[in-house]
Amino acid sequence: MSVEHTVLSNGMTVVTHAMPHLESAALGVWVRSGSRNETRRQHGISHLLEHMAFKGTRNRSARAIAEEIEAVGGDLNAATSVENTSYFARVLKDDVPLALDILSDILLNARFDADELHREQHVILQEIGATLDNPEDLVFDAFQEAAFNNQPIGRTILGTAETVQGFSTDDLRQFLTAQYKPADMVVSAAGAVDHDEFVRQTEKAFGGLTEPDKPIIEHEKAAYTGGQFFQPKDLMEAHILLGFEGHSYKDDRFYATQLLASVLGGGMASRLFQEVRETRGLCYSIYSFHWGFSDTGLFGIHAATGREDIPELVPVVLDEMLKACDGISEAEVSRARAQVRASLLMSLESPSSRAAQIARQMLVFGRVIDLNELVAKIDAITPADLRDLGGSLFTNRPPTLASIGPIDGVESVLSTEAISGHLKRA
Repeated sequence: MSVEHTVLSNGMTVVTHAMPHLESAALGVWVRSGSRNETRRQHGISHLLEHMAFKGTRNRSARAIAEEIEAVGGDLNAATSVENTSYFARVLKDDVPLALDILSDILLNARFDADELHREQHVILQEIGATLDNPEDLVFDAFQEAAFNNQPIGRTILGTAETVQGFSTDDLRQFLTAQYKPADMVVSAAGAVDHDEFVRQTEKAFGGLTEPDKPIIEHEKAAYTGGQFFQPKDLMEAHILLGFEGHSYKDDRFYATQLLASVLGGGMASRLFQEVRETRGLCYSIYSFHWGFSDTGLFGIHAATGREDIPELVPVVLDEMLKACDGISEAEVSRARAQVRASLLMSLESPSSRAAQIARQMLVFGRVIDLNELVAKIDAITPADLRDLGGSLFTNRPPTLASIGPIDGVESVLSTEAISGHLKRA
């Protein structure tokens, strides 16, 4: 695997995966700063900063940024998550220097024009409104907030209308200066890229970035609380999310938890899909997932169903979880391993996915993890490991429950007390 990395003189890391058979490259800058790094007053500033980076620099107008990248057939985008913010591009190999120049320009020379800020605040208010109108988006936000009550990790990435409208251009500059620290930034590229040349280009583009005068705002350690959220709403379906504390990327049980999520609700052959949808017809959609963070995780099950099916659906889901603690077969584990393995291999075929993957690994682990090492960890997981994991995951900590929709009269079935009681009785 032709992965190389270099640390620049200012502490910024450059990592590449050369794919000589490609004619294009994906590249970007990943920053170890996201919504978890915000104070309560700063709620939503990471996301606003990401938007404002494209709204003009000292060298380019917002229109010029868009026109220059599209003039070479490339595309430019960005994303904010709980723990990272990323700015990335996809271009043909000869246009890598241009893409890198634009990325450095928007991060080092952003103007933060007051008029542009006002317009973008209005755009984000519309984005917040769209989320409030979408019950599935809203239930996931409520789920995470209930799981990590009154903590930055539990707050939405978008912020609130009040906080977003309250930010000034000075707030943006101060947050960027304090958070975008070279030692916590990775410039990553995958595809048709030469490592040594890319390092020289990155040094030229970002070598002037220095450590902030003030210490970076470290995110506070997560403390899973569990909890519940109900919002009766006139909808055709109720969205229900049931969850428990999971495991962080760095935990030895992380990959086992990923496999457990796959066995329970990772596809059409999974236990939940087969029992809840195929056998009983209690819902259209049901699946399980596991989110990893740097110091914790969140395991969840999502179902969308009609009000009349909720009293039967919830106990069936809980029973399937308990059955998994007693008897997961080798065939189920083998199928889950194959799904994870295929996902890893497929990511190698996409330069965009690969650039993001190696950047995140550098930020989390300080190294790129060899595919064979990952596969070996996954292959070492046994059915007994998953049975033991399920027993501790579902019974040792309080559950989290979020539900939105036609739930009047069935709240007692959805309460965390009812969930805990069912699991303990079994």
